[in-house]
Amino acid sequence: MADTTDNTVTGEASSVPRKASWRYIGPGIVVAATGVGAGDLVATLIAGSNFGYTLLWAAVIGCLVKISLAEAAGRWHLSTGRTLFDGWASLGRWTTWFFAVYVVVWGFVYGAAAMSSSALPLQALFPDVMDLKWWAVACGLVGLVFVWFNKYAVFEKVMTVLVGVMFVVTVYLAVRVTPNLADAFAGLLPVLPDENDSILNTLGLIGGVGGTITLAAYGYWVNAKGWTDTGWMKVMRLDNRVAYLTTGIFVVAMLFVGAELLHSANVAIASGDKGLIQLSDILEDEYGSATAKFFLIGFFATSFTSLIGVWHGVSLMFADFVARFRGQGAQKGEEVASGARERSWPFRAYLLWLTFPPIVLLFQGQPFRLIILYGVLGAAFLPFLAGTLIWLLNSARTPREWRNGPLSNGMLAIAGLLFLTLCVKQIWDQPWGDFF
Repeated sequence: MADTTDNTVTGEASSVPRKASWRYIGPGIVVAATGVGAGDLVATLIAGSNFGYTLLWAAVIGCLVKISLAEAAGRWHLSTGRTLFDGWASLGRWTTWFFAVYVVVWGFVYGAAAMSSSALPLQALFPDVMDLKWWAVACGLVGLVFVWFNKYAVFEKVMTVLVGVMFVVTVYLAVRVTPNLADAFAGLLPVLPDENDSILNTLGLIGGVGGTITLAAYGYWVNAKGWTDTGWMKVMRLDNRVAYLTTGIFVVAMLFVGAELLHSANVAIASGDKGLIQLSDILEDEYGSATAKFFLIGFFATSFTSLIGVWHGVSLMFADFVARFRGQGAQKGEEVASGARERSWPFRAYLLWLTFPPIVLLFQGQPFRLIILYGVLGAAFLPFLAGTLIWLLNSARTPREWRNGPLSNGMLAIAGLLFLTLCVKQIWDQPWGDFF
């Protein structure tokens, strides 16, 4: 076992281990918890409801694709000692403008969505306490206070506890509905449903498993953990695999629930977070109120981990963006690891941006044009991430030893093409005639 010394800021072991060990993992749990939101669970649930086990293989591929993206982001941070935004900035000013518009618009709309998603299960559990909007405000404020006053080490521990709750709830439900294992194994064969738009539905399921901007935040959490050089590469790769094994368990479990509880009974639920409230009612009718309440607790854990994960991870990215924009030079992984960025004014300013302006949307409704722009920018981010990682990790910006091999290039290229296809569809489907 490696000799270690304590990092007094993060509380983590700061020396490099001799081999990868399960006891070091952490950022992977954070990215899994943040990336799997209520929307991901309901999308997988609906896939199981509509197609049974047919698209189980697509959910698994979605996890493999995201592994390649997160691994590439982590490898960039560890092999270069520079942050991802610093790498983007080296590709030209267009990356800065894209990120600036994206992070402002996306954060404004996402803040309202995350608060509402966290509020829904709380109102269902405590219907007479207060209105949904005030539950949403309370969730946002609790997330703000928690991230503002706690550093990465505490944040990771809380996320780990909430992931444990998510894990127990989803696995319990999957077992409770008694899945047909023969059909489930058959669902691992890549077969398309006999439906219109089955290809696009399948691509949407693959692309929707586990995170968007949180994949880019993974490298920042790796640095915040105290991993800042290539000595931690094996640990990071183990950590990343744990992240998407965990994600895979969540989405496969919900697909089981959709296939057994909804598909077999020909029950349809709404898309979006309200579909999970409908599932709670179905679970209560089928298995009793205790199971329904247990599920709502898991629903809250799923939503709230996404909220505080974005509040922390994207605020770190924004702090890095501001430092680079102000000409403070290349951001180093050691600076993120020191905890200085979590105490910086840009970090806290973005926390406030994620919390208070979106409260206005909760009470006044979401502006139509802003929602269209949010949808387009969100769809464009993953093609942007995949494309820029291919560029960075095949260039002299990355030490030769840690550049992409054929497998990494192939997986990132597949991810890029997948997300580009979904991006074009998303842009095509927007009601542009009403926009102007």
